[in-house]
Amino acid sequence: MKDIKVEELRPQQAWQLLQDEPKAVLVDVRSHMEFLFIGHPVGAINIPWIDEPDWEVNPNFVRELRQLLLGGLSHDETVSQSVPVVLICRSGKRSLEAGKLLLQEEFDRVYNVSEGFEGELDEHHHRSSKGGWRFAGLPWEQC
Repeated sequence: MKDIKVEELRPQQAWQLLQDEPKAVLVDVRSHMEFLFIGHPVGAINIPWIDEPDWEVNPNFVRELRQLLLGGLSHDETVSQSVPVVLICRSGKRSLEAGKLLLQEEFDRVYNVSEGFEGELDEHHHRSSKGGWRFAGLPWEQC
């Protein structure tokens, strides 16, 4: 088996990849509540990696992603596994774990937004002040 790793992208690099690759998908792996109330990148699809009420890893994560990529139009999993998948969470940690699973499941173009949507905590324990999608001024929305 090849030794491949989830490729890390800064928010601006992820945005550019999504512009350059029309078939690429941006998957926000945060909980439904985070996705809705904190905000999310415009065009992101929410497939939680860990979600309420039990806060356990979603056992259907890979299946849900495959369904998204196949769109119900094809039964050829190799097609969906070569589509660029860009993963994002709050700070890049959960999405990295989700990406590792996708590589184990033989997806071959998996990217992680290393700073996530909100970035790391600053010295005042605030997010979105040191890095992340929102900090970079990239398109986002809130419900």
